[in-house]
Amino acid sequence: MNAEKKASNRTISAQKDQLLKNAVHDHKATTIRGFLERLFTFIFRGFVYSQTWEDPEVDLNALELDENSRVMMIASGGCNVMNYLTEQPARVKAIDLNHSHVALTRLKIAAVKHLPDYESFFLFFGHADDKRNIENYDKYIAPHLDAFSKAYWEGWSLFRGRRINYFKKNLYHFGLMGRTIRFAHIMTRFYGQDPRDMLKAKTLKEQKKIFECTIAPFFNKKSMKFLCNLPTSLYGLGIPPSQFDDLFASSNGDMAQLLKSRLERLGCGSPIKDNYFAWQAFGKGYDCENKIAIPRYLTEENYEKIKKVADHVEVHQTSITEFLKSQPVESFDNYAFLDAQDWMNAVKLNELWSEVLRTAQPGARVIFRTVGAESPLTTKLSAKLLKKWHYDPKASAKAVAKDRSSYYSGFHVYTLGGSG
Repeated sequence: MNAEKKASNRTISAQKDQLLKNAVHDHKATTIRGFLERLFTFIFRGFVYSQTWEDPEVDLNALELDENSRVMMIASGGCNVMNYLTEQPARVKAIDLNHSHVALTRLKIAAVKHLPDYESFFLFFGHADDKRNIENYDKYIAPHLDAFSKAYWEGWSLFRGRRINYFKKNLYHFGLMGRTIRFAHIMTRFYGQDPRDMLKAKTLKEQKKIFECTIAPFFNKKSMKFLCNLPTSLYGLGIPPSQFDDLFASSNGDMAQLLKSRLERLGCGSPIKDNYFAWQAFGKGYDCENKIAIPRYLTEENYEKIKKVADHVEVHQTSITEFLKSQPVESFDNYAFLDAQDWMNAVKLNELWSEVLRTAQPGARVIFRTVGAESPLTTKLSAKLLKKWHYDPKASAKAVAKDRSSYYSGFHVYTLGGSG
């Protein structure tokens, strides 16, 4: 039986790896671009995001969720699955290609359901760096965790033992994104500056001054300019070759300055005291002392709200299109696709939106982000499909301006009910 189970697990793993390859591979392996695509999928198979980098306040303003909402979304680090639950929707179905993200999202759901109180929940995902988290995992969470996620968190990670040990070493230092941020801190401190100085600012003026003194000069160095122009350098941010092309085109060949402007918007575009994205970038964690710069799912006032509807969530490892093909007609009234469509060519986009149209309730809303300012649907989606949806391109710039993460140039909202 064990041999059969192992063989079955290998088959399932191979099938799920193929989903990621289908999403990213558009060129032959013998080409340079094909090699870069395959290198990205190899890296992306592991743990990437310990936190979701899409601002939930912008999402929720666009989606207008209520207790009747039926949501289909990409899980990523699971933060926005939890953040959406504060609006207590009727159902949330979250999917992700990455098995680590599936396991992390399921862990968050199990934790809010079974940990004894708010303090232990915040210790687990707010601090995420205390040995008591491991004790609480073994006592309260593990007995209720599904077999797949339990095997993941109790599996072994190089140098760290069980993966659940991330939660006593600071979860936010791990994953591809976490390690990239740590590397950036090391590089900046090598040049005599400390990004954590940004957290000392009391006003937007101080934030700007500190940024200009500590962070900005880093992007003028030749070594930094060289690294930023390499597609592989941005793999640590979860940016595949297709997105790199869009970024490079909009940078006029100077990726260092483009990334500097994004980071400046993150650090100086809004008060840092309540921008938890900035705290993660410049401080490698949340504001655990004042509990101001934290996601809404980690606030005490929302704890019971989330706990009440945690059973409304399902988490699946699959692609968007494949998942929607398995769903009945008019299943959802809200969709959140993150930046997944930046990875897609015209054929894949049309296939996806055919399924969105089939599964969408009248008036359904679809939100997504792009590294470029323009919506890919404008040029890639068939006129027949596109005319079914209402889209206001002017609203994108307003939403992007409010997005505290500053990760994207475009935020797009499509509502079912256009002409035709």
